Amino acid sequence: MTVIAPGTLPKSSPRGNAARARLLRGLLPALSLALVLMAIAWLNPRAISYFGFNLMLNLAIPIALATIAQMFVIAGNELDLSIGTFVGFVGCVSATWLRDAPLVGIAVLLGSIGVYALLGALIHLRNLPSIVVTLGMSFVWQGLAILILPKPGGKAPDWLLAVMSFKPPYIPFPILAALLIAAVVHFGLMRTSYGVILRGSGGNAAALRRAGWSLLRTKIALFALTGLFGVLSGMALIGITTSADANIGNGYTLLSIAGVILGGGEFVGGRVSPIGAVLGALTLALAASPLLTFMHIPPDWQVAANGAILIIVLAARVLISRRER
Repeated sequence: MTVIAPGTLPKSSPRGNAARARLLRGLLPALSLALVLMAIAWLNPRAISYFGFNLMLNLAIPIALATIAQMFVIAGNELDLSIGTFVGFVGCVSATWLRDAPLVGIAVLLGSIGVYALLGALIHLRNLPSIVVTLGMSFVWQGLAILILPKPGGKAPDWLLAVMSFKPPYIPFPILAALLIAAVVHFGLMRTSYGVILRGSGGNAAALRRAGWSLLRTKIALFALTGLFGVLSGMALIGITTSADANIGNGYTLLSIAGVILGGGEFVGGRVSPIGAVLGALTLALAASPLLTFMHIPPDWQVAANGAILIIVLAARVLISRRER
């Protein structure tokens, strides 16, 4: 029989503590979403239903797509302050040219993705701060949206309305779409060799360059993907609202940044999580209106309440990150 002397009980290793901290950090986006859902269920049990989720998550799809768009830029240690106005521009194109002149609308949307790719090249080649460049582009997208649609109006194409009004059995469409977006982007960015290269441009650019990969091409690819998902976000938004407004997507810039950070992303190091970003977008979609409405918080205070939720989650992440060291 082995006798353990007092004071010599085995202690958990620092490596084990760090592993548990990383696991908890990875689960934090899901825990945040679960807490919001439990609060909604407690305040209004009838909201936890097929119809309730369809209503509460009505705008979750465009928010999730905009968050993924922002995530690609953040993966390269950049930040896009124009994604909100770009979503509004895409919405105006979708409600006008895409309906009345489909070929023109498609060409404009593809051209806008090309503009995003050129922005990535410009930022890399001239070593310009992405915040300044994209802030300037936000005014460009806003001006173009106003030129296309000076006042609210237009109408989404019938096929787009049909897609966004799809009601599958058993699982609400917003949840099904969120799962599909998370799965596709997670596989492409986290499970493929080129996804490793894209993340490496933000995580260790010097090593990527030594391996012979072009940082210019990776930057172009990241910004082109941002443009692609921005287009999908704008189209999805118009498919839900049925008409457009030049200012319809202005709030998506901060929502997309908050969704990425809420989902476990970092501003540096290429550390992002597609699944976490989608969960963060769903959390914000639920907390932005349904939860706060059920809590009888006046609309004027809802933005501040959303900020408080984000600060609480970030504070929890800081505490967990300290345990990883």
